[in-house]
Amino acid sequence: MWVFDATPLIYLAKTERLGEVVRSLDDEAAMPAEVHEEVVEVGVAKGYPDAGRVAQHVEDGLFEVLETNDSPLSARLNENDSLSDADVAVLVRASENDGIAVTDEEYSRDVASTERITTRGTSFLVLRLVERGDIEGDEARAIIDAMIDDGWYCSSSAYAKIVGKIESPEN
Repeated sequence: MWVFDATPLIYLAKTERLGEVVRSLDDEAAMPAEVHEEVVEVGVAKGYPDAGRVAQHVEDGLFEVLETNDSPLSARLNENDSLSDADVAVLVRASENDGIAVTDEEYSRDVASTERITTRGTSFLVLRLVERGDIEGDEARAIIDAMIDDGWYCSSSAYAKIVGKIESPEN
């Protein structure tokens, strides 16, 4: 199971590629209820077009919305003031389902590594489309550039690595 945090949902929806990315996955896609509230409920109420796109994908059945259960892991992670409720929910649901946490938050990824939870980010999902032959490299770069133009943060060194992988997918 691929468990999505807010940032990948928002920026893939802004570029209108969220559906394509989710349909390319080899397993179910989900988001915790906390992420759904943050992205869909609040976003739709504020009139954000990307929130409407995410809501439509939920309605179409591309995402399951998951409730987070109390567990020793959730109790431990909730003690960490640097993680939001949504961050905790993503990590807990990924762990509970032997899944992958899809997050771009560096701190969440560090915590996930400590907890032995596999993570992937938005750029990984775009690069995966290239590797599968679903899109060409120039289209992947256009998606990454559009996300950056829309406010997605990517350091210059990370951008260089992404572009390098787009230009030489075997690396």
